[in-house]
Amino acid sequence: MAYLQPTEFVTKLVDAGAAKVFMSTRDTLIRAFMAGAILALAAAFAITINVNTGQPLAGAVLFPVGFVLLYLLGFDLLTGVFTLVPLAMMDRLCLESGGN
Repeated sequence: MAYLQPTEFVTKLVDAGAAKVFMSTRDTLIRAFMAGAILALAAAFAITINVNTGQPLAGAVLFPVGFVLLYLLGFDLLTGVFTLVPLAMMDRLCLESGGN
């Protein structure tokens, strides 16, 4: 089983944030809109299945499929960009100021 030390995990987060910094605004927005559309469809399907079958568990099982599709298609929610980019910027500022 793969396990990351906390320091390795933080390094991966900062690297992901740095990659997102260098992505164009156009690409970031397109990926965010597509991710939102896929999650909206997943939510609509989950609600439809819940209402039609009366089984809330069936809808609850379907909704995470939207997140799997996001991962497989390589789309990012804009909230992920808003989370990782400041980490990369703070790391850059820390390195420039001579900190660890």
